[in-house]
Amino acid sequence: METASCSVTAVGNGNMGSQRDRSLVPERLQKREQERQLEVERRKQKRQNQEVEEEKSDFFSAAFARERVAVEELLEGGESVERLEEAATRLQGLQKLLNDSVLFLAAYDVRQGQEALARLQAALADRRQQLQPKKRFAFRTRRKDAAPATKVDAAPGVPAAEGILASPPPLKEEGGVSSSWVCGFSNLKSQVLEKRAEELHQRDVLLTELSNCTIKLYGNPNTLRLTKARNCTVLCGPVSTSVFLEDCSECVLAVACQQLRVHTTRDTRIFLQVTSRAIVEDCSGIQFAPYTWSYPGIDKDFEGSGLDRSKNNWNDVDDFNWLARGVASPNWSILPEEERMIQWD
Repeated sequence: METASCSVTAVGNGNMGSQRDRSLVPERLQKREQERQLEVERRKQKRQNQEVEEEKSDFFSAAFARERVAVEELLEGGESVERLEEAATRLQGLQKLLNDSVLFLAAYDVRQGQEALARLQAALADRRQQLQPKKRFAFRTRRKDAAPATKVDAAPGVPAAEGILASPPPLKEEGGVSSSWVCGFSNLKSQVLEKRAEELHQRDVLLTELSNCTIKLYGNPNTLRLTKARNCTVLCGPVSTSVFLEDCSECVLAVACQQLRVHTTRDTRIFLQVTSRAIVEDCSGIQFAPYTWSYPGIDKDFEGSGLDRSKNNWNDVDDFNWLARGVASPNWSILPEEERMIQWD
């Protein structure tokens, strides 16, 4: 009996000793165990997020490829205005798909998608021109009749350039986009230039070889391209698809669009409303601020453009020349608030 009692006592003492041992586990070991468990959870969540992004990326690739093929087929057999309009509608849907997917796509995939869209837009404009061959040959004969269409005010002491009140001279975008679907201005200095909503509705606007000019574009164009501009101010209503800047310097741009790409441009301020991530490449001294230009009828133009006014990624910019993560690109910056007060009129 005494032996059994001793045994029970020993076991009891052993249990109590084990409890005391556990209570004496250093606090740092408990903390280390908690950190280990948190790290396990973080890795698990990271794997799950990666799987979700891969699924989204795969869905985007399949959907984008399917719609692109559909647009290409419509353009290849686009012998009627109806087929081209269907292609234009599906092309806008394709643009929206890309804009909505940029947050989880790699920069390379975004760039490939944008280049594919640019080729399709050029092909669409080219097919539209082929359906209207007469405009190509009658363009010059209509210039005098079209003179009242565009209001242009010359700067004091500067004579109006010859032919400026008429439709712009024949200009071509990359890919052979004809001037019948492109409107704009070129080769001008020290001018105040305007186009009204009825002139540029869903047309492609091309501004090139301009210096010391102020350009006001009221309405809803389809695209806007600004090239070789020096010390110019460009104010534009909502653009349904893309805005492209190339080889510009010391300019001010106010624009709303689905996507913006800035190439070989320096010392330029951009007041921006954009639904996707803006892209800069081979640039320096680019400053961004929210879009603030307004004019009578701009609400209607926004409705016609299809842009989501509640979504603005004006300060979310990808620099294709700056791949260092966690370090801000030296090529663009946010325009300080005290420098955003600009009198547009």
